[in-house]
Amino acid sequence: MGRITVRRPVERLAVGGARNRRADTLAVEEPLEIRVAGAPLTITMRTPGDDFDLVAGFLAAEGIVRSADDIAAMRYCADTHEQNTLDVVLAPGVRPPDASLVRAFTTTSACGVCGKSSIEALRAERPYDVAADPLELDAEVLACMPESLRAAQRVFDRTGGLHAAGLFDASGKLLALREDVGRHNAVDKVVGWALRDGRLPLAGTVLMVSGRASFELTQKAMGAGIPVLAAVSAPSSLAVELAEDAGMTLVGFLRGSTMNIYTRGGRIRA
Repeated sequence: MGRITVRRPVERLAVGGARNRRADTLAVEEPLEIRVAGAPLTITMRTPGDDFDLVAGFLAAEGIVRSADDIAAMRYCADTHEQNTLDVVLAPGVRPPDASLVRAFTTTSACGVCGKSSIEALRAERPYDVAADPLELDAEVLACMPESLRAAQRVFDRTGGLHAAGLFDASGKLLALREDVGRHNAVDKVVGWALRDGRLPLAGTVLMVSGRASFELTQKAMGAGIPVLAAVSAPSSLAVELAEDAGMTLVGFLRGSTMNIYTRGGRIRA
């Protein structure tokens, strides 16, 4: 695994005060090339670490795999100097990626759906019926999740520069947490962990994210069978529309003892 953080000199200046130099810790951002059976599929910018989870989650989000059994093997490529190229061998009978999915450009750490040719195609991908999930949550339990997420962010404490995604059960227990410079990568890592551990669909769970709730994160949660997506910041209009269509509960501005419930509020008990 590559370095997660690096130390770099920084000049610190206080307005009207002294100027000094010191070392600062930065979150690493490096490219990861994803190959399937040796053929390049895409390049994503990510923070090294949990790469197998990241790739498994990415393949699940793209509809290429549905369970751990669909992946025969994953390995770093020997023809590269560092661990920045990962090749996936699909199980016999699993269809390889369609040519239209091959991305000839870099997926940035800010965006992961740019390679999709149709937003409507994304909206149509619903392998699990999250609307039928009977999960109910106490508002008090939900309100404690941001603090639990923040307390578990080890690398954020050192850098202040990483997004986090955490998976919780109905009692508020943190099941998995992943960090990355890309919010979509953090979610892919959580979903990939669940896929590799045989936990999909993630019925009865809450996905908590440290930033905003975008259309893409809503789609990834829906694709993993997660009935509740909560964010400390705002959702986008398209995220709300997708959550409403899919029957997901979408919560934004989850801070302190207050929250905005945008869809399916009946799952949350006041």
